[in-house]
Amino acid sequence: MDVSVAFPTALSSPDDIALAEELGYARAWVYDTPQQSPDVWMTLALAAERTERIGLGPGVLVPTLRHPMTNAAATATLAALAPGRVAVAFGTGFTGRRAMGYRAISWSFMDAYIRAYRALLAGEVVEWEGAQMQMLHPEGHAPARPVEVPILVGALGPKGDAVARELGDGLFVTLAQPGFMTSYSWVPYLAWGTVLDDGEAPDSGHAQEAAGPGWALAYHGAYEFGGPDAVRDLPGGPEWMDVVERTPESRRHLAVHVGHCVHLNDADRAAWDAGGHAMLREATLSGTRGEVRERLDQLGEQGVTEIVFQPCGSDTRRELERFLDATA
Repeated sequence: MDVSVAFPTALSSPDDIALAEELGYARAWVYDTPQQSPDVWMTLALAAERTERIGLGPGVLVPTLRHPMTNAAATATLAALAPGRVAVAFGTGFTGRRAMGYRAISWSFMDAYIRAYRALLAGEVVEWEGAQMQMLHPEGHAPARPVEVPILVGALGPKGDAVARELGDGLFVTLAQPGFMTSYSWVPYLAWGTVLDDGEAPDSGHAQEAAGPGWALAYHGAYEFGGPDAVRDLPGGPEWMDVVERTPESRRHLAVHVGHCVHLNDADRAAWDAGGHAMLREATLSGTRGEVRERLDQLGEQGVTEIVFQPCGSDTRRELERFLDATA
């Protein structure tokens, strides 16, 4: 299993990616969440300039945020800056859309978008929104077409599986492990958590800072996919909903997603303090070194070929080193 890293795109991400390369991580993925992050392509370009070996890519791009020509041109630029190191993953949009009040995009749109994007990189003329277009970059403005980069698709259900099989080179997975993972040869799995010291409590200050943001996804995801009742069934869920419902309904998505994958927001802290931390091991890849190693073995048996670890908290080096040690 390859060991890679992910970052919720920040101004520090290029330096963090350089650190991940120094430590030996295989690939670095960064998020496409413009409502809380700097531009994903600018960040990757800076990382390309500061690294030599580590793989680079957006994980995941949300198609409705950019015209397919824009993403194709950005992909070609990164491929020129980091030859042989680029991969691109697409998803229907969790925080990248829901934090702005939108639902996920349809799989029919994803299918059409990836087809257009692939054809543009191949140098073909494509039709998009009723217009004919082609990458016209002269020499020195982009690599010659075709620009070949592997494409992964983030999918959990049958519609996404069908798109990934036909148009993707692999399956990008997070939050759950679909049974069809085993039929793919490349399956990065994005996970959050931390390596705990022997005897360290799941509500320690370190656990809250380093694994809390990933643990909070259980509440964010339950709210977005199951609604308030699904959240209230979780430990600390009623307290979480009490905080969220203080915000007017039209802006409630802002209260849910603030701090997403970075730090606990007010609702998350209320759930944590009410006992929600008890499900830290269940909701994240957290535990002692041996427990994390055992979980990784299980994921490998389920079809994961690349673990993608997102560190959280103030000590990125410490979290990266401890996780890498647990994978050895």
